Amino acid sequence: MKDRDTAEGSDERGAGLFVPDTMLPSQYFDRMARRTEYEGERRLMIAVLEDAVDVYRKLAGARDARRQQLFRDAEEWIESDDRAWIFSFQNICDVLAIEAEYLRRGLRAIKEQAEARGHVVVLRTEQGGGQEGNDLREANAS
Repeated sequence: MKDRDTAEGSDERGAGLFVPDTMLPSQYFDRMARRTEYEGERRLMIAVLEDAVDVYRKLAGARDARRQQLFRDAEEWIESDDRAWIFSFQNICDVLAIEAEYLRRGLRAIKEQAEARGHVVVLRTEQGGGQEGNDLREANAS
């Protein structure tokens, strides 16, 4: 009888060992960035890639010249197959074990969606401006 009670108790305690851990993407990438002896270089590569993807995503469909230029710079870097520079898109993807062409296809889809729907511009007046302060206007591409 005592052996049976001990066996049941150990099953209950052992059940918690096989529960999968839940992890946020930021936690995963933090751990991935710290896994190598070249922590600084790898973290810099992650930061460069994140910035380029962020610029591409946010500025796809931009209308003003400055933002269009920033988008074109990011797009040119992402679309380049050049491997001569250590911080090229292709090299960074290789080091981080990311399929470059898969990421490019996803970013191109974002660009196509932005071009299809036009660019949304939020215009707001200073607070206290009444109803006009909350107006949203959409500027469509012509």
